[in-house]
Amino acid sequence: MADSGVFIEPVDTGGRNKLFVARGRWVVQSAMPLDKSLSDLGKLAGGGVRLDLGQIEAMDTVGAFLLLRAAQTLDASVDNVPARFATLLEHVEKAVTKEPAHPRLRHRHFDVVGWLAHVGQVAFRVSANAIELLDFFGLVVATSLRVLIHPSRFRPVALLTQIQRNGWMALPIVGLLAFLIGVVIAYQGADQLKQFGAQILTVNLLGVGILRELGVLITAIIVAGRSGSAFTAEIGAMRVNEEVDALETLGLDPIEVLVIPRVFGLIIALPLLTFFANVMAIVGGGAMCWVALDIAPPAFLEQLKSSFYVLTFWLGVIKAPFFAFVIAMVGCHAGLHVQRSAESVGHFTTASVVRSIFLVIVIDAAFSIIFAQLHI
Repeated sequence: MADSGVFIEPVDTGGRNKLFVARGRWVVQSAMPLDKSLSDLGKLAGGGVRLDLGQIEAMDTVGAFLLLRAAQTLDASVDNVPARFATLLEHVEKAVTKEPAHPRLRHRHFDVVGWLAHVGQVAFRVSANAIELLDFFGLVVATSLRVLIHPSRFRPVALLTQIQRNGWMALPIVGLLAFLIGVVIAYQGADQLKQFGAQILTVNLLGVGILRELGVLITAIIVAGRSGSAFTAEIGAMRVNEEVDALETLGLDPIEVLVIPRVFGLIIALPLLTFFANVMAIVGGGAMCWVALDIAPPAFLEQLKSSFYVLTFWLGVIKAPFFAFVIAMVGCHAGLHVQRSAESVGHFTTASVVRSIFLVIVIDAAFSIIFAQLHI
């Protein structure tokens, strides 16, 4: 039987097992005639088929897949496999049998043991990542102390570059989003307080909410998505291009050269960004109060002054260095663990943003608990 260069020739159709010899090129260009030939083989042979592959000229993954599918359908045995195709068939067979063809029909009942095994694997993976991040935290702290003890090892140009990139260049997006958040808080607060005739307290809500909590939190989340991902992508690209290995070959410490300037730069930049975000959010809220509540700027400022405490401002700003350290540490840690592939860069960049935001919120919750216990 021949079709476009694909041959499945019967040799011995007697007895219980029918022998067929495969010939030609089993490649993607011949997929359609090859599939037809295998379908005809099933109609012709029925069951008990033996396939001799000794005379196949070429085979790729498509040909291997069609062969294995036909062998499974016909319950056929595959004999005389050329050595150059054995590895290909083995890999294709593993890939085909790894998952069922129909995922929706994969489990017809709840597999308790499998579920528990999956939960255990996730728990061990999360624990391993946490321990690894904690170890990196200690390494960064030790390196920072060494740099502070020996200031000559510090790189001021790299520090100023990081402050410019993560501080000055982040002002537009941080300011815009903070302004809009101030507008939203003022509008929603006024809508609720209007029921009690206390619209003027919208100013108090805006001042306390922004200065104490939302200003620094929103700024940290923006920076985590902007700068944290940039740290991972930059250092990850250096890993892919073997630049980190080159630094180690030259006797330089990658933590000292790549991580410390980013950590210190973000620790300096984030409090300044938080102050700017607080100002822009209050400006946005003041504009909304003027438009929606007819509270003029002088009255707005007077009411804000009566509800403003210096401690409220510092309770928000004091969180910024902690958020900055975590964001920079997680981003650099992920970048240093990138494998030498573009897919790995994308995976670790996404993971670093998710972990940074998660840890920022956890630290913010811890600060809230501490402040509540201290009654401040």
